[in-house]
Amino acid sequence: MNIIFFGPPAAGKGTQAKIIQDKYGLQQISTGDMLREEAASGSTLGKKAQEIMDMGLLVSDEVIIEMIAKRIDSPDCAKGVIFDGFPRTLAQAQALDKMLAARGKAIDIIMELDVDQDKLVQRREKRQQEEGRSDDNADAFKKRLQQYNDYAAVVLPYYKNKGAVPKIDGNKNVEQVTDQIEVILRGKDSAPRAFCCGV
Repeated sequence: MNIIFFGPPAAGKGTQAKIIQDKYGLQQISTGDMLREEAASGSTLGKKAQEIMDMGLLVSDEVIIEMIAKRIDSPDCAKGVIFDGFPRTLAQAQALDKMLAARGKAIDIIMELDVDQDKLVQRREKRQQEEGRSDDNADAFKKRLQQYNDYAAVVLPYYKNKGAVPKIDGNKNVEQVTDQIEVILRGKDSAPRAFCCGV
């Protein structure tokens, strides 16, 4: 089963992805973590990515998809993966579909974690106090929120045109949000599975 979590910063995507990973044996995929790990490994792909980053450039979709393909092909991803914060562009969504289709796979479920803006700000302030993340200061958070709104406005409709994208009430506590997600994972929701992978 391959899942995509959409949601603004501080919506709880990472928290829920970790819970689902531990409970169902799916592997959370973070493109940022993959880039750092691949670069540190010294692989041909990692060196290519490092060269691009050293020049201050964004790593191309082609390289990102190649890294995701390598990750998906690893044995620990046999049960499926969870994408958190990816894809962020229409081109990435289409390339992801194409890559999965070539492996006889598809995105099975896409969920949108919906959280009120006031709640996001509260969580951001709490997380900054507890974790001290630099990207949780007010200005940086505002920019990240706008970036999410911009790409979600393009990418979410792409998936909604393929099938239902159930909305999760992310204002609730962690356990209640997990319960909503599990209802969908167990197939008790009316949302169709196996999104079409054609491009």
